[in-house]
Amino acid sequence: MSRIINPESVGKERIQLTKSIVLALRELAHQTEPGPETRDLAAFIALALEQISGGIDISVAAWEKRGYWVKADKFRMEWLWTGQYAQKMKTAVVADDWATVALSMPVIAQKLAKVQVPAGHRLGRPWVGAWKQLNAS
Repeated sequence: MSRIINPESVGKERIQLTKSIVLALRELAHQTEPGPETRDLAAFIALALEQISGGIDISVAAWEKRGYWVKADKFRMEWLWTGQYAQKMKTAVVADDWATVALSMPVIAQKLAKVQVPAGHRLGRPWVGAWKQLNAS
């Protein structure tokens, strides 16, 4: 019997989300004043960071099962900031605290500095409707 490969793994989802966050940060940097698209962008970043944070334990479960505790802890420490900034961004967006959003953007961008999004990407505009989704949760 052959191996079953899951094409929708948490790692692939994390890579796609980080690229989408970088793209959203670029768009958010071009915004001059808060509006509906600005809310969507900031809400998307918060939701995407929250989703990345939720997938960390799933990613390290296989390492822990094999006894690679140091590798698992290092990975957790590397991505610990996602949960913190997800909550910070979510609170700021709901409260219309654009100063906190503006201060969080460079930190998030610095953490994702190694992520490269090619010019011909096919990510589209994943942030459309994120404000509505944030309010629904």
